[in-house]
Amino acid sequence: MKTSPIKIILGYALICLIWGSTWLAIRASLESLTPFISGGSRFLLASLFILILMKVRGVSLQKDKESIRLYLLMGFLSFVIPFGLVYWAEQFVPSGLASVLFGVYPFFVAIFSYFRMPDEAIGKLKIIGMTLGFIGIVAIFSDSFTTDFSNLFLGMIAVALSGIMQAWIAVTLKKSGKHLNPLSMNFIPMFIAGIVGLIFGLLTENLSYIKINQTAIVSVLYLAFFGSLVTFTVFYWLMKKINVIMLSFTAFITPIIALILGWIIYNEVLTTQHLVGSVLVLIGLLTANFDSIIYNKIKSK
Repeated sequence: MKTSPIKIILGYALICLIWGSTWLAIRASLESLTPFISGGSRFLLASLFILILMKVRGVSLQKDKESIRLYLLMGFLSFVIPFGLVYWAEQFVPSGLASVLFGVYPFFVAIFSYFRMPDEAIGKLKIIGMTLGFIGIVAIFSDSFTTDFSNLFLGMIAVALSGIMQAWIAVTLKKSGKHLNPLSMNFIPMFIAGIVGLIFGLLTENLSYIKINQTAIVSVLYLAFFGSLVTFTVFYWLMKKINVIMLSFTAFITPIIALILGWIIYNEVLTTQHLVGSVLVLIGLLTANFDSIIYNKIKSK
């Protein structure tokens, strides 16, 4: 059965809005928790939410050899390592800048798709739109470049590496994970991320820093339910419906949301430079979608 375009648009908007806020929620959680304890708690709790939803909806866990391989790949290359890098980096990198650095994600999705999935059409307009979007995010954080090998610089590299790894796993799932249910494909990977994160945190982090307060509880609950269960389920559902390159463009929208939220809640500076960069990002998105918009208009006549 064909999916309504409205549902696809709403799903796309939902993950952009929520993921735009998760950078801020991660920063809030790090005010009370250590990075790996925070991330591990988030994903372990999210896996329990997913398990409950699977039971309610009667979704069974797929256990064939290919599914298990993908679960393990996702567990470590989509959650444990990339989110470990992000949580560590957000101790030093402002939430808006972190979300902007993740903008490398669409480019690497396009690169990996070109070599691994020739059927995933890139097209000139998508390339132009992607380039404009990238120019936009560079404009947003160009004053944050530094040649000092400090934790800020290393944190910036960590977020970029996270985006590259996420791009590779997204293309892998688009290519090999079509048989997986959006819920079952999240359960095992998030459970792995939760257990590994908590164990690593307990063994290596300074636990005296931890404060179990309202900020810690609310931020972890929000990240587990909305930032993990809702977003990743919708994301993998959308992956079955639209071009993976267009789906990756969410990484160009979330920085704008994160910057605005950082400005409102944490009084992070929002400058004309940020606004100009955001406009370029939006123009890039419209350019990348131009052929689809024209096609749909012609088709509806």
